[in-house]
Amino acid sequence: MVVTMKLAKNKQAGDSPQEENFFIEIIKFALLAAIIVIPFRMFIAEPYIVQGASMSPTFETGNYLIINKFGHKLSNLERGDIVVFRYPNDPKRFFIKRIIGLPGETLRINNRIVSVADSPDGDFIELEEPYIKNTLQNNVETDLAEDEYFVMGDNRGNSSDSRSWGPLNKTFIKGEPVVQLLPIRSIGINPGEAVPIINK
Repeated sequence: MVVTMKLAKNKQAGDSPQEENFFIEIIKFALLAAIIVIPFRMFIAEPYIVQGASMSPTFETGNYLIINKFGHKLSNLERGDIVVFRYPNDPKRFFIKRIIGLPGETLRINNRIVSVADSPDGDFIELEEPYIKNTLQNNVETDLAEDEYFVMGDNRGNSSDSRSWGPLNKTFIKGEPVVQLLPIRSIGINPGEAVPIINK
């Protein structure tokens, strides 16, 4: 009888370690998820919600994008690429614009015509930009350093961009949109992808 009681007590005592193991496994799973998710968001991809009309009609307020933070560091950004970056005058804010001028180029805006030259002494070639919503008359000419881009919104009449605050240093660039998830009708890969036509 005594032996039987001891066995029963041992059986009951064995339930507690099982419960502890269950909670330990949950903690392990949570830590593993954090180890995977946090670096992924910090270094590879991150969600971004568009705010404002500067990229209309390409992107509208509320559009939900996934930003590739890793790939743009491995390959050269090209004219026409869309980038998300820290606003140079207030790095806590993030902007989304399209690259128009590349490092080392000279960019000129004469009224509504945008032209680029591969050097200050080079011949200017006019860009045809089928993605823009509207334009404003501007007169801008700037030489881009080897680490600078000239960026503008597709909604030229309602965009704070390189025309007003100057070239964008590449150190401010956070990444490129690679997936659009919202609105559902616009789900796709490489959203807003378009390349300006060079009229030689």
